[in-house]
Amino acid sequence: MSDLKIYLLMVLSTIFWAGAFIAAKLSSPFIPPFTLTFLRFFIATMILYGIIKYKKQDLKKFTKKDIPIFLFTGLVGMFGYHVLFFIAVKYTTAINSSIIGASNPIITTILGIIFLKDRANYKRLLGILLSFTGVFLTLTNADFSLIKSFYFNKGDLIMLLAVLMWASYGVFSKWVMPRYSPMTLTFYSFLFCTILIIPFVIYEAPWKILNNIPNYSYIAVVYMSIFPSVIGYLVQQLSIKQIGPSRTSIFINLVPMFSIILSVLILKETLNPIKVLTAFLIVSGVYICQKN
Repeated sequence: MSDLKIYLLMVLSTIFWAGAFIAAKLSSPFIPPFTLTFLRFFIATMILYGIIKYKKQDLKKFTKKDIPIFLFTGLVGMFGYHVLFFIAVKYTTAINSSIIGASNPIITTILGIIFLKDRANYKRLLGILLSFTGVFLTLTNADFSLIKSFYFNKGDLIMLLAVLMWASYGVFSKWVMPRYSPMTLTFYSFLFCTILIIPFVIYEAPWKILNNIPNYSYIAVVYMSIFPSVIGYLVQQLSIKQIGPSRTSIFINLVPMFSIILSVLILKETLNPIKVLTAFLIVSGVYICQKN
């Protein structure tokens, strides 16, 4: 697969991930975080297994040596990141969590340099900085009063830990990629996450609130299972394998831009000139990183 196809697929994935924020807003107020994560990855695991059987693909049977690998990807990349994200948004503002989330490419690049011996030249650093600036200005709407009021609280620290887990998952995936296909790594990561989270779901006792969950919340969960999870994660693994975790992670900065577009199209919000400028900065930063 050419790099151009990977870029286009990653852009499509960021659109799906942007939609996941809307879906999370529709489901997280009614479904507890562990249950929400379980439902998302249980459905995703079943769908992915159906795809594997339909396409008659060989799924690597894991041995005892593989268990620590999938425990790490399932626990850190799926279980850890998503549960911490759903918890973090309860204690911090959307602006704070989004800005901290936008630091993912920087953290991924640092981890890649340390553990994968990736090279970081001035063009890549410039692209990351430019893209992060665009994300920051997008989320604050270039309102310096909001920038001044930014402060760290418990939710911010939880979100920072979530981002660290997500970045670690990306770098670790690149390290183990020679042993597994993207399909195998994604499927077992989903499966282990689903199994690991079951005791926490039992603790939340979601069956007590089933009657209080609106239908659109279930639809939102199904959306998150299919598009951001199955499609998004598979594409991400393909991208990590081909262009590396650092260049893959920079695409995450497109998510706020597509969130704005979706808000304009779906929620009928207005688009101001500041957001057009910041979108240009984000795209420019992503382009510089990939061109490099």
